[in-house]
Amino acid sequence: MIAFMRWTMLTASIAVLAACAKPATDTTADEAAIREMNTTFAKAYAAGDVAGVVSLYRDDAVLSPPGTPALRGRAAIREYFLKEVPAAAAAGMSAAFAADSDVGVVGDLAWESGSVSISDKSGALIDRAKYLTVFRKTEGRWLMLRDIYNSDNPPAAAATPAAAPGPTVPKAPTG
Repeated sequence: MIAFMRWTMLTASIAVLAACAKPATDTTADEAAIREMNTTFAKAYAAGDVAGVVSLYRDDAVLSPPGTPALRGRAAIREYFLKEVPAAAAAGMSAAFAADSDVGVVGDLAWESGSVSISDKSGALIDRAKYLTVFRKTEGRWLMLRDIYNSDNPPAAAATPAAAPGPTVPKAPTG
């Protein structure tokens, strides 16, 4: 009898849990759309298309590039890329995002982490970097909400500061 009651309780518990479970959501299309943004970004960047790059960010996005404070809002991001993108395009730089990035999607938020290789116009590798980007789906389109990337290259050596003058000590009077 006790075994039957335990079996009944276990079966009822499983049924309740199954009823509460949310159906699995297929995020394949969203993941593909997020990965495609890398291609769009790379093409716009290489072409010197600042508007194309900036269009991938939300109005309230935060960009955290290396060596600068965080840039808040699309206007600040545009100002940054107005300097960065044309210079990179003129130098013939191109970005190649690794195909094995990690993407996760939960509702209208998603994230991607991965690596990117930067080459010059001869195709020589000049940098590798890693990135982490958070996206929000807005009106059916994924846009960057938070974006940070860092170079794998070691930081440039700091310049040795000139010897600072010591305190001035008055000479003792001779006399």
